[in-house]
Amino acid sequence: MTWLLNLIYLCLLLCATPWLLWRRVTQGRYRRGWSKKFFGNLPEISKSPTPEGQGGKTLWFHAVSVGELQVIRPLVERAERQMPDARLLITTATDAGYELALKLYSKHVVSYAPMDFSWAFSRALARTQPDMIILAELELWPNWISLAARRGIPVVVINGRLSQRSLEGYRRLGGFVTSVVRKLAWVGAQSTTYRDRFLELGLSRDRVDVTGNIKFDGANYDRESVQVQQRALELHLDRASDALASSDGGSGRPIVWLCGSTQAPEEQLCLDTFYKLAGSYPNLKLILVPRHPERFEEVARLIEQTGLPWVRRSAMATGQQQILEGVDPSWRIFLADSVGELRWWWGVADLGFVGGSFGSRGGQNMIEPCAVRVATCFGPNTKNFRDVVQILLESQGAMELSTPEELGPWVIRMIENSDIREGYAARGQNTALSHRGATERTWQKLEQLLMR
Repeated sequence: MTWLLNLIYLCLLLCATPWLLWRRVTQGRYRRGWSKKFFGNLPEISKSPTPEGQGGKTLWFHAVSVGELQVIRPLVERAERQMPDARLLITTATDAGYELALKLYSKHVVSYAPMDFSWAFSRALARTQPDMIILAELELWPNWISLAARRGIPVVVINGRLSQRSLEGYRRLGGFVTSVVRKLAWVGAQSTTYRDRFLELGLSRDRVDVTGNIKFDGANYDRESVQVQQRALELHLDRASDALASSDGGSGRPIVWLCGSTQAPEEQLCLDTFYKLAGSYPNLKLILVPRHPERFEEVARLIEQTGLPWVRRSAMATGQQQILEGVDPSWRIFLADSVGELRWWWGVADLGFVGGSFGSRGGQNMIEPCAVRVATCFGPNTKNFRDVVQILLESQGAMELSTPEELGPWVIRMIENSDIREGYAARGQNTALSHRGATERTWQKLEQLLMR
């Protein structure tokens, strides 16, 4: 079966080659890491002993892209504290993920992940010699799981989720998927719904637990943190007073509306909405944070067309004094064209729209704005965060909009009614706070497995 999978993967790769080359030329993607992806030439990790005479454990964390890299952060930090002699390997599959991993985990070994070819993964195992492989959310690669299990290396899934659509797709593959899933050492599921779906795939009950969603633990809850305050200072946002503008939008400190993790055509939607409101609410400011770096220039052109004063993160000087002098305080639109900063940008916002929810994506992380006390809304397509959305809607900690046309009236309502705005912000944060603890539950299980 291993070599049949290799053949299938090769055929798929050949078929995708024109598309990959087109993306490489037009967007600069898929240019790096092919030696690691295709041949498994990951950095070698030494098993040399510590001064105490024993070599520490090697933990391999795999996070496919930016979102998953944020998910594993609390566990990586826990490993750093609890297992200071451990060697940590962080792998990812995308260029944006790789750049962020280098920033977040500079103390550890960072690499592109091998593809699911048997030769690539076997070589990666030989070079890294992991004691455990930790997959974030849902990465069920058959060769990875089978080859690791054959070598006695436990493979676990943390913050596990499995959509109904994925479940039905896996079911069509019959016993093959069941045989792969049963080789997993453990799954920490986000909810009982996800746990039951893993059970339907054939995972035994003693190998799956409901741990909750680690994203509740990894979010920033502090609007006064150094990282948030630094960004507010850079953009001349007066955070000295919590009093927002008056109901007519004509006085008080700026009202910041952040649209985060947006995808086409959501940036245009947010810009159109903001343009209609800009004259009536002169202290309203818009921060746009597109999901994909390759679209930064496209979004910049859309902003330029509004004719409103704007600034972009990439154009800001690195020195603090230069930043303060270089950014015009009268800016109306800010393009956060950087990777890995969204969790801090949310902290300067008063209102938030979570992208990926007015298209086919299935939504993005709405925990982060709620956690940092932002009045939050999103569109109807949030299938990737269905359980989180249910929790937030039941507590009235966020609002779901049915159509894009509702976005403008929602912003106006939040600006003009501080009680409603603050009510959503407070309930959202309290809801997020009440669901923390997944990291602790997950770490306890990982320790148990490592001690076997």
